[in-house]
Amino acid sequence: MAEEELRAIIQRCQILDEADFKGEDFNLFQVAGQKCLDEGYISEVLEVVQNEKNVVIVKSMGWNLIGPLIRSILKHKQDEIERKQCLTMLERLIQVCSPKELLLGFLEQIEQASQENVSQTILILLDPLHEVLLKLGNKKAYSVGLSLSTILDQLSLLPVPYTKHQLEEDEHGLCRCCTALPCFVRPFVDEVVQHLEDSSNRGCRELKEELLAFCLKSIKYPLLVAELDHVPEETAENPFRQFAADILDILQDIRELFPKVFSQHGCRNESWDDEELTKIDHEQHADSLACLSYLIFVQNCFGLNCFPTIFDPSYILQCNMVHIKVLLNKKEEPVLSKGLALLENCLLRLENDSLHTERLDFKVFVATSEDLVKVATMCPFEPLRKKSLKVLQLYIDKFEEEGKYILFRCLLQSSNHSGMEAYIIQNIKNQIDLALQKPEGSSFFLGNTLIKLLDNVLLLPEGASTDLLQNSDRIMAALNLLRYLFIKDKEYENRTSLWKELYKIQQTFLKPLYTALFLSKQHYKAEIKRRRENKGESSTSATSTSITVGGKKMSKLTSQMELQVLHSALVTFDLIESILARVEELTDTFSY
Repeated sequence: MAEEELRAIIQRCQILDEADFKGEDFNLFQVAGQKCLDEGYISEVLEVVQNEKNVVIVKSMGWNLIGPLIRSILKHKQDEIERKQCLTMLERLIQVCSPKELLLGFLEQIEQASQENVSQTILILLDPLHEVLLKLGNKKAYSVGLSLSTILDQLSLLPVPYTKHQLEEDEHGLCRCCTALPCFVRPFVDEVVQHLEDSSNRGCRELKEELLAFCLKSIKYPLLVAELDHVPEETAENPFRQFAADILDILQDIRELFPKVFSQHGCRNESWDDEELTKIDHEQHADSLACLSYLIFVQNCFGLNCFPTIFDPSYILQCNMVHIKVLLNKKEEPVLSKGLALLENCLLRLENDSLHTERLDFKVFVATSEDLVKVATMCPFEPLRKKSLKVLQLYIDKFEEEGKYILFRCLLQSSNHSGMEAYIIQNIKNQIDLALQKPEGSSFFLGNTLIKLLDNVLLLPEGASTDLLQNSDRIMAALNLLRYLFIKDKEYENRTSLWKELYKIQQTFLKPLYTALFLSKQHYKAEIKRRRENKGESSTSATSTSITVGGKKMSKLTSQMELQVLHSALVTFDLIESILARVEELTDTFSY
């Protein structure tokens, strides 16, 4: 029946001129052709398409068969004969039909493909799409850009595989598409390369812009969120690493690699005269440019021997700070990991104490230290928290003395995390220790300048009402610092100027701390007594209490667990009190 309908519409149209074809004829042709393909009459449709008598009909109406053809190829992917017949038919349409109509038909199929068929549809159409684009001649730049953008938009809907098993399985075909895309693009890249010196060739300039947009979009997805680290024991090449290498090769060939890496620092696209447009471009491509820097400086195994080595390491760090900030402000684990790796790579190029304080005049340098603190204290991924703390220490070590001093002041004021504040206090202690070992001392970690810094250390945020349990790490670090200073810096030397500030320290820190300890211990002891007296009610296993930490509800606590927490708090208070008593003992002999 379907075959008869197709032959009927063919016979009707054979006697008509192309100009006499009606919309009804197009619809009937498409419906009949689709029925034939769906019912398995593929060879019959191929015969109609290849018949020279039907060339005018196929030229006008053939592109309507693209959708049914793609569905048929997907349906018969295991049947080599029928699949080959469909591909032969597709090749015939490319020879006869309008390239523009075919282009729109191909892109429509890619856009409409379901998630499970996206990659297969793209892989089927890449070669036909390439042939059609080549037929457009010098005016193909826009169509090439549209095609690449459509493909990448659809690929962005696919999940990125991470594990070795997922990469090998490639369930959604993303890896296969990333392997095929560079081959699809390469002829267009070669065409641009041949005409790079010809500034009058507008078509190639436009094509270059489209290729650049493709590269930046590919870097944003999937490369930004993909795992790119090389695992030596794995013999199979990570397809995303190869895709990254191919993208960098394209950028290098079209002479956009170096300008894009340093685009934040004066490198501008020669076809743009408006600085505001350049700024907009940077904002739109911030993620891509950040990941590009990661690929260049961290994944330095892509054979980029042409990359200049003349830049000072501190300049490389400065150029990358904007990119690092972009990456560290993301939430995805692979992106955060790239930001930490890029910063670490830049810092390892520097000698300790070599970064000048003037760098902190750039807001991004202070902001990056604060971003590292956020990752170290708030990131849900433990390995990244540990890595961030390691990189933060490396970051601190690279600054000269004054830079460290400024960073410590900023972080003490902005971290809002007792553990992190304790970590900074330990760093301050280390710097004081180094200063005391130098005969010439220090301009920042001894004397009055140090006292100004210690004003931010030796304090209770809310006086005697301060929550000691929440601030225990910070308080114990401050007390340990005091104990160290009173032991190390004798009263008769007083290089730190701490002894002359003892009265103020006692009034603003030590005495309020004693009061806070007394109140806290009384409160917790009373709470323990209350719960024990309420033993009959609170000791039942059915009774439990939930607590909230960081805005997230934690597992419920049984009555026994609650008592353990309360006793643990008392142990913490005893520990604070013992260090406080030692500090008082060291200062007992001091006369004001």
